Amino acid sequence: QVMLVENGGGSVQSGGSLRLSCADSGSIYCKSTSWYRQSTGKEREFVSSIERNGTTTYTDSVKGRFTISQDIPKLTAYLAMNNLKPEDPATSFCKRSCPVGWQVKDFWGQGTQVTVSS
Repeated sequence: QVMLVENGGGSVQSGGSLRLSCADSGSIYCKSTSWYRQSTGKEREFVSSIERNGTTTYTDSVKGRFTISQDIPKLTAYLAMNNLKPEDPATSFCKRSCPVGWQVKDFWGQGTQVTVSS
C-alpha cells in the first residue's frame, strides 16, 4: 500500500545544508507526511509535518532552518535542512499518515543518516 524510501542523508560540516526526500511508491491517498529523527540512545522525536493542504508544522529547534515541502503528483516530500548544527545529527525517518478503511495508519520509511561535523 505505502512504501517509503528516504534519500538525501549524508555528512556535512556545521552550518551546511542537506535536502532529504521521501518517495512514496504506493498509490493510496495520504493525509500528511512527517519527518522524525532519532539519535543514538534517545527517543524518536518529531521534526516537521506537512498536511495535504500544505499546512506545515515544525518543532521549535528547527524553525527558521528547516523547510518541509511536497510534490503531491510525485508522492514525494522533502525536508530542506539549512544551517545544520552539531545537535542535529540523527537518523531521519519519514512517516505518512493514510486513511485505511475506518482508521488512519502510519507508514514509516527505513531512515536516512544525517551527520554533522564541527
